[in-house]
Amino acid sequence: MKRYQTMALSVLAGAVIGAVAVHGLHAQAKPPAYAIVENDVRNPEAYAREFAPLAGKALTEAGGKFLARRGRVVAVDGEPPKSPVTVLAFENVEKAQAAFAGPYREARKIGDQYATHRIYIVEGLPQ
Repeated sequence: MKRYQTMALSVLAGAVIGAVAVHGLHAQAKPPAYAIVENDVRNPEAYAREFAPLAGKALTEAGGKFLARRGRVVAVDGEPPKSPVTVLAFENVEKAQAAFAGPYREARKIGDQYATHRIYIVEGLPQ
């Protein structure tokens, strides 16, 4: 009988430990983040040749995933942005901020010669 009690307590303890671990993992998960980039480009040829490849590489290497890139913008209410819009997904806000603070900063020095940039990060809903 004692053997069955030991086994039952072991199973119960394992279930409790597992439940606590799963709860802890869910509590640590951060919601995704989305970076919205608007570029008012003054020199499209130089921008595409000198800046875009460097910026794209820096952001993807930092964990960004392009979801929309200079595609058609359709207004539902109000005026659409005058400049092209790019949307990137990141694992969380901190990683998005780090992506724009890293090697992208060097590429941006080139990009500033050809465009005015507006970039903001939106925290998504937990998945």
